[in-house]
Amino acid sequence: MNRQLVEVSKNVLQNCLGLREAESFLVATDDVKKDLAEALYEAGKQLGAEAILMVMKEREKSGQEPPIAVSIAMANSSVVVCITEHSLTHTQARKNAVASGARVATMPGITEDMFLEGAISADYSKVKEMTEQVSQILTKGALVRIEKGGYALSFSIEGRKGIPSTGVYLSPGESGNLPSGEAYIAPIEGTATGQILIDGSIAGIGKLNSPVLLTIDNGRIVNAEGESADILLQILGDGDGRLLGEFGIGTNEKARITGVVLEDEKVYGTIHVAFGSNNTFGGTIAAGVHIDGVVNQPDVYIDHVQVLKKGALVV
Repeated sequence: MNRQLVEVSKNVLQNCLGLREAESFLVATDDVKKDLAEALYEAGKQLGAEAILMVMKEREKSGQEPPIAVSIAMANSSVVVCITEHSLTHTQARKNAVASGARVATMPGITEDMFLEGAISADYSKVKEMTEQVSQILTKGALVRIEKGGYALSFSIEGRKGIPSTGVYLSPGESGNLPSGEAYIAPIEGTATGQILIDGSIAGIGKLNSPVLLTIDNGRIVNAEGESADILLQILGDGDGRLLGEFGIGTNEKARITGVVLEDEKVYGTIHVAFGSNNTFGGTIAAGVHIDGVVNQPDVYIDHVQVLKKGALVV
C-alpha cells in the first residue's frame, strides 16, 4: 500500500473530519475506487478508530442511492467518507447520515493525483473564510445573472440559503465534499431563463474539448448544442434531470480543472450549475441524478451588483 496515500489520508481525517480514537469510522466505496478507499481505511485504523470498509457495486450515475445496507451503516457511524466513482453527495443516504449526527465527506471520482496534489493541499482555513463569505452573499441574494461568451442565464434564489462546503467538518451533522471549496445554493425551480456556455467540464463526461451551449426556459434545458450535448442529455434523461438544481461558486485557489468534477467545481475563478436533484440541500427536485457543469471565468451579478469579474471575487 502507498505509504504517502495513507499519510495524506491521516492528515485529512484529523484536520478535516476531526476523527478521534475509538470513533466509529465508515469508508463507503465501490469496485472502481476500492484501492484508494483501502488507504483511508488503513489511516483510520492507525488513528485508533473503529474502522469499517464497505464495498458496493458501482452506481450508474451521480445522485443514485447506495444499497440499503450502506445507507444504514452511514447513519450509524460517527464519521463517514464516501469514496466512489459517482457522487453520493446528493442522496437521501447522505442526508439521513447527517441527520443522525455523522460527519460526512464525499469524494466522488477522486484520483490518486488529486490525493497528492491540487485542491487537497489547500490551506483550508483560507478556503473556509472565502467559502463562508460567498455563502452569505448567496443567502442574502434574490436574483442571479451569469454572463459568459455573449450568453446570459438568469434565475431566482430568493429565500434559499447558501451552503458552504468548506472542507472542514468537525461538528456532528456537518458534511460536504473533500477536497472542497465551494458555496452553492438551490435556485428557485422554474425561474431560470436564458443560455449558459459550459466550457470547463461536465460530471460523467470530463474535461471539455469544446463548449456545450445550454438553452434553458422555465428552469428546464430545452436545447443543448456542442460535441458533448447528446451525451449530457442522455445522462440527464427526459424528466426532472433536465431541471436546473444548483448554482455554485468555486473558492479553492489550489484546485485545478482535471476533468473530475469533484475538483473542477472547486476551482477559484469558476462557477458551476447542476441539473437534477436538489432536495437534499433546500430544493424540491428529486430526479435520481445530479450532474454539474463548470464554467471558466464568468461574470456574475447578484441583485444587479457584480460579484465575480472573469471569475474573480470583487465584493
